[in-house]
Amino acid sequence: MRRRAVRPVRRRFSKVFWLTLCGLVILLFIVLFSQEKQPTSRPQRSNRHNRITEGLNITEEMLSPHSITRQLSDQISLAKALVVIAKESNNLQFAWELSAQIRYSQILLSKAAIRQTSLTARESESAIRDMALLLYQAQQFHYDSANMIMRLKAKIQSLEEQANSVSEKSSKYGQIAAEEVPKSLYCLGVRLTVEWFRNSNFQRKLTEGKQIAEKLKDTSLYHFCVFSDNILATSVVVNSTALNSKNPALVVFHLVTDEVNYAPMKAWFSMNSFGGVTVEVQQIEDFSWLNASYVPVLKQLQDANTQNYYFSGNNDEGRTPIKYRNPKYLSMLNHLRFYIPEVFPALKKVVFLDDDVVVQKDLSPLFSFDLNGNVNGAVETCMETFHRYHKYLNCSHPLIRAHFDPDACGWAFGMNIFDLVEWRKKDVTGIYHYWQERNVDRTLWKLGTLPPGLLTFYGLTAPLDPRWHVLGLGYTNVDPQLIEKGAVLHFNGNSKPWLKIGMEKYKPLWDKYVDYSHPMLQQCNVH
Repeated sequence: MRRRAVRPVRRRFSKVFWLTLCGLVILLFIVLFSQEKQPTSRPQRSNRHNRITEGLNITEEMLSPHSITRQLSDQISLAKALVVIAKESNNLQFAWELSAQIRYSQILLSKAAIRQTSLTARESESAIRDMALLLYQAQQFHYDSANMIMRLKAKIQSLEEQANSVSEKSSKYGQIAAEEVPKSLYCLGVRLTVEWFRNSNFQRKLTEGKQIAEKLKDTSLYHFCVFSDNILATSVVVNSTALNSKNPALVVFHLVTDEVNYAPMKAWFSMNSFGGVTVEVQQIEDFSWLNASYVPVLKQLQDANTQNYYFSGNNDEGRTPIKYRNPKYLSMLNHLRFYIPEVFPALKKVVFLDDDVVVQKDLSPLFSFDLNGNVNGAVETCMETFHRYHKYLNCSHPLIRAHFDPDACGWAFGMNIFDLVEWRKKDVTGIYHYWQERNVDRTLWKLGTLPPGLLTFYGLTAPLDPRWHVLGLGYTNVDPQLIEKGAVLHFNGNSKPWLKIGMEKYKPLWDKYVDYSHPMLQQCNVH
């Protein structure tokens, strides 16, 4: 019985053994086969890579002192300069011959680059020899290196003068285009003026009821002010604020314009509803306290030199750029922002808006913002060094140097929250008068209301989150995410959205607050 038990075990062991042995043999055969193939494939790939690398090593080829490619390239560079001189000397035949030889040499270099090999002496010999003959001939025409350098310097100087002239003209015409009143807006003003004096209902509607008069002085409401002579732009500011306000019935707009636009402005805001927003329109001529004995800008306007500087531009032979001579910088509608407490004596807090902004968020949280005893709440613009004080002010002047840090952060006018209680307490208007009177000769700053604003509110400005006021839509590209998150979008710059020179990609942000189907706008072809 023992022999019968042992025999089956031996049979099973022998089968397993032979199967294992066969598997090992097959595995060994596969390994040997793969090793035989690897040596033949690797050298081929390596050789091919070396050949390509060698062919593409243009840097080494150009740096080699014996490089034919380098020699030919140097000849081409010199020949191109000589073509310019030959044309200036009216030697057109020689210029043509040089140009033809340049093209032939460039073709040779292109073919060598395509096949990824160096130029051979045999194929480039004739090209180098012919080019050398032409270069020698240039010397006979006195196109030597010294002469060529002098001519090229003169050419560069001439081109720089032309570029400066074109740039100056571009700036001048751009400034003129920015200052023009489009025919459509002029037409709108005329039609609204006629409508105002023809329709007595408009006059009653704007002034009727004690409720409106009470709202104009109610300090619990949200008061905004806009100083502008642009009816349509002001309408966009009011409309965009109303549509994005959580409670437009609590919003009050105080608009101040000039005598010319007073009637049409009143007519427009009488015939249109803005979601329950209260609108007051005043004219600057009614402010009796706004006279030359009190306001430095009006006093300076009486000075002959100031008048000549802004209105004739002949006193410095055109050395001052046209943008510095824009008479709008002397406009009282611009400088009225420094007299807000006197314009609105009953108010305690107000948000100032420029007429080239679009509001796309609710602005009521601004009125509960803590200014920490400051007068002005504004978005700082010192993310870049050129938006610091030294950009706007003459920091070499001893008065500026003694009182201000040239690297202090600048900030933006256009959306500002003003605490009028602190303003009156600190006599901010008096500070403005002090600096404006010392700039009669324009040595402290050149233009605008921002420089005197930086001086006036120095140490009195609280920074706001940048999302409250996004700038640059009138002259540069702005991050789309900033635009999307921004509460107030400012089209500062020459490219205003109501002008033909406005930046097309940002115009829809402004257009959506204009009702182009309005009969008045259609009659005046406003689009």
